[in-house]
Amino acid sequence: MQTSDTLEIQSFIDTRPMSSRQWMLTALCFAIVFCDGMDVAVMGFLAPAIIEQWDISRAGFGLVMAAAPIGLALGAIFAGSSSDYLGRRKVLLASVFAFGVMTWLTALARTPTDMALLRFATGLGLGAAMPNTTTLLSEYVPQRSRSFILAAMFTGFNLGSAIIGFIAAFMLPRWGWQSVLHFGAAIPLALWLVMLFALPESARFMVVRGRPMPAVGRVLGRVIGADLGGVSRFALAEEKLAARQPVAALFTRPFALRTFALWVCYFMGLLVIYLTTSWLPTMIRDAGLPVDRAANVTAMFQLGGTAGAILVGLAMDRFGATRSIALAYLLGGGALILLGMGGLQTALLALTVGLVGFCMSGGQTGLNAYAPTCYPTAMRATGVSWMLGVGRLGSILGSSIGGVLLGFGWDFTTIFCVLAVPAALAAAAITVSGIGRGAGQRAVASA
Repeated sequence: MQTSDTLEIQSFIDTRPMSSRQWMLTALCFAIVFCDGMDVAVMGFLAPAIIEQWDISRAGFGLVMAAAPIGLALGAIFAGSSSDYLGRRKVLLASVFAFGVMTWLTALARTPTDMALLRFATGLGLGAAMPNTTTLLSEYVPQRSRSFILAAMFTGFNLGSAIIGFIAAFMLPRWGWQSVLHFGAAIPLALWLVMLFALPESARFMVVRGRPMPAVGRVLGRVIGADLGGVSRFALAEEKLAARQPVAALFTRPFALRTFALWVCYFMGLLVIYLTTSWLPTMIRDAGLPVDRAANVTAMFQLGGTAGAILVGLAMDRFGATRSIALAYLLGGGALILLGMGGLQTALLALTVGLVGFCMSGGQTGLNAYAPTCYPTAMRATGVSWMLGVGRLGSILGSSIGGVLLGFGWDFTTIFCVLAVPAALAAAAITVSGIGRGAGQRAVASA
């Protein structure tokens, strides 16, 4: 039995090996992110079949395609941050249930307007999932391996995005596009039933919200695998808030610098990633190369990104988070210049695209793992969700600006060499955020 008057939660977690329930929580969060990736990507695979069946233009279907990303950004900002009030468990359960039900209802849509509204509602649920899986898991894993575990969790998003493509290829010709949406809804709804019984609340959140200490001990002890009946008080060694409201606290002196730096970094990273993945296939086809080559080359970006996420996560735990992420973005900028200068006809095109994905997606996933460490428990979900929501504007800009630049006559070389600039800005921003975070940690240590 653990006997002590006071137990600091993170220090206690750091002294122990990962328990089976901590690994189960990791698997649950991976599964949530997997479902998130499936749902985000599914409409891209279904769009041609829906456009053909409804006999509408691609431009007319554009509203449907844009609805989920907009809902996702708003969901991240508002629904994501609500867990600092309601709890990680409640918001995650509501999020997964919402996007599962809305995906099922999307299969019943009969007009583009109906489908767009349902996809917007789906996006609201999706937006709340990512920041809360990140926050909850970060509050239960040891610091020594936190970055790697969170980065590994985030690979579920890429895996889900890829798997739904294979599912769509199998189901579409047999049962139609509605069947794919039914499948995409059934998986998160089944996961919701598992979460209902297996997903714990954050013990750190319970302390912040003043829950009874015996209840905190039961939840923490069950997850960690320890008897904490002898502990009378649980404590958190972290920065204090200068404002009562978590959103207001983001802009107070201790946190404002790192908040804006994280926003800039996430925005710039998504700008590069979405412009590359959205417009590279079109540039390859416009250069006269076959469609299958365009698909295979672009797939190398995702493969490189998955490997990069794992290795950047390992580097963060060993060499430091900001240093590893900044280096990934800087190397990504160099790889973008190499891609632009090499052109589309080089035999190394696929390898270079894979290198860009390795660095840029690796850095972006590392940023997702790093962000929760920048904020104390009382505002952690708010800080992460606002970074994800504001940063999503970069994905919207990246998805749209490629066509504008091509319309201006920019060639492949110019576009990808210029993209090295936002990659360098992302590296600078993560370095600045590390300065603010380091000052906060020194203040806690000296208190």
